[in-house]
Amino acid sequence: MEYKDYYKLMGVERDAGQDEIKRAYRKLARKYHPDVSKEPDAEQRFKELGEAYEVLKDPEKRTAYDQLGSGWQSGQDFRPPPDWEDGFDFRGGGFTGGDASDFSDFFESLFGRGFQRGGGARGGFNRRGEDSFVRIMIDLEDAYNGATRGVTLRSSEADAQGRPQPQERSLNIRIPKGVKQGQHIRLAKQGNPGIGEAPPGDLYLEVEFRPHPFYRVEGKDLFLDLPIAPWEAALGATVKAPTPSGVVDLKIPQGSGAGRKMRLKGRGIPAKEPGDIYVVLDLVLPPADTEQAKALYQRMHDELNFNPRARLGV
Repeated sequence: MEYKDYYKLMGVERDAGQDEIKRAYRKLARKYHPDVSKEPDAEQRFKELGEAYEVLKDPEKRTAYDQLGSGWQSGQDFRPPPDWEDGFDFRGGGFTGGDASDFSDFFESLFGRGFQRGGGARGGFNRRGEDSFVRIMIDLEDAYNGATRGVTLRSSEADAQGRPQPQERSLNIRIPKGVKQGQHIRLAKQGNPGIGEAPPGDLYLEVEFRPHPFYRVEGKDLFLDLPIAPWEAALGATVKAPTPSGVVDLKIPQGSGAGRKMRLKGRGIPAKEPGDIYVVLDLVLPPADTEQAKALYQRMHDELNFNPRARLGV
């Protein structure tokens, strides 16, 4: 089915007021009226104008239409989502911009089950509000301890003249302990407002962690690159290692090499089955920036008889 850009058909912007829409309709209706127009497509254009005006002149129909968003292009193939199969729950007050029987399949897909051909009022105009999806940034520590964070939501609602107006509202969101990267938190009836007596949609928060200076997050697990000195790797040692829940003592086995992975079981993101922290050893060499340090490196060279490329045959 072909998407109808009613604003383009009327030659007005999406934020046009009702007076501007009325003037545009009257001007174009005179131009394309089949009784006076010489344009070859006058009758079709006149029908399209009547359909567009029927929607845009009515604040409730216009608000409902605007929920489709501005990303559609005129003539583009339009397939309503599954929950739109029956159209808007419309019981509005008839049609004054044209004969409803001439309206397109696109119009009927949105308002078809509720409108009466030829007019006649049957009460209200109702449709559940659209769900909202917002990405929320939290600190990794929030997933360990839980937190409350404020978010500001932006949407648009039609004023008394049917002109979309930006709206802002603030919510305090409780971040549950154990939340994971990419998880969705559903807040019932906190989405876009409904139309008529219908309830609002739901708000879905997609959780994303801010980059952390120490840890990489994969699911419920954390990865930490832990710097160690050569003698700690060679001789073994017990060193301090940070975790989001506090510092721990980590035993480095004798003869450990760079890149060795050590597991801290159950110290990842909390859950019924908590994640783990994987500590990856990062061998850090002391700088040879003093005569004493240079002499020590030279002594190691002379006495250890060590060739790091021996396995390469060189």
